[in-house]
Amino acid sequence: MNVVYNGEKDTAFKEVLGNTIPRLSGEDDRVIYLDADLMNCINTGKWAAAHPERGIDCGIAEANMIGIAAGLSSVGFKPIVHTFGPFASRRVFDQVFLSGGYAKNSLTVIGTDAGVTAAYNGGTHMPFEDMALYRAIPGAYVFDITDAAMMEDILTQCVNIHGVKYIRSGRKNNKKMYESGSHFEIGKGIVVKDNGNDATIIACGLMVAMAMEAAETLAQEGIKVKVVDMFTIKPLDEDLVVKCAEETGVIVTAENHNKIGGLYSAVADVLAAKRPTPVEYVAVEDIFGEVGPQDYLEKRFGLTAEHIVEKVKKAVSRK
Repeated sequence: MNVVYNGEKDTAFKEVLGNTIPRLSGEDDRVIYLDADLMNCINTGKWAAAHPERGIDCGIAEANMIGIAAGLSSVGFKPIVHTFGPFASRRVFDQVFLSGGYAKNSLTVIGTDAGVTAAYNGGTHMPFEDMALYRAIPGAYVFDITDAAMMEDILTQCVNIHGVKYIRSGRKNNKKMYESGSHFEIGKGIVVKDNGNDATIIACGLMVAMAMEAAETLAQEGIKVKVVDMFTIKPLDEDLVVKCAEETGVIVTAENHNKIGGLYSAVADVLAAKRPTPVEYVAVEDIFGEVGPQDYLEKRFGLTAEHIVEKVKKAVSRK
């Protein structure tokens, strides 16, 4: 794929989902889409109303929705399930764990409005723990989506991968990172900027663009860094993590998630076992979310390019 980042906003994720889910269903009659009363939030409502046998509104009954999806999987269907991030993770965790993972069924679960992108829906709708939950399911795949091209490709791949897959994203626009039509290798990180070997920033989701902005600021101050998009949190690209640690000697992770159980934990676990390295993080501390516009929340929880710059400088000082 080609990196085309220039700081501009991309197509909204809800538009990508509104186009991709009907396409996948049209291409394969085993693909069934289930939602928990949020179809209109991702632009699938009109299509589902016209194709009620392919798009099922389960109502505000998320655990039941997972049970239906698991049942469909058990007889050969390929269910795609969507709801907001907290309801796609903590509310349905037992059903996903048992009826999905343990029973060896295939579920493609999309959790939108992840982290601070929940904005005015507030702390009850603001999952900072969803990746940690899904990482705990044996054999599960966990993705934090960077831009529209990635969403389309990863969702397309997931419907044909056996097992539990969790895709987290916003509904609105992230910044465009990749050329439209790009293909992404699951389980492999992407070096999206390689300015030098002073430090490595490993980021995911909306924080990849912030890491790119931070890299430019750092370059102006003579600190040259690599930026890695680690969009697959599980299985993690351990080889790339170790390689970056060997080349730069320090790692800073950046994620729109609680530091416990997310990207920072995954990277730190690898480094502790394979290549002890100074690690800093930009992530949500051990606190709950709150109501507010996304730009305010990014500053409130320290999810900004400025915070990445500070942590890189701190990490470099530990060399």
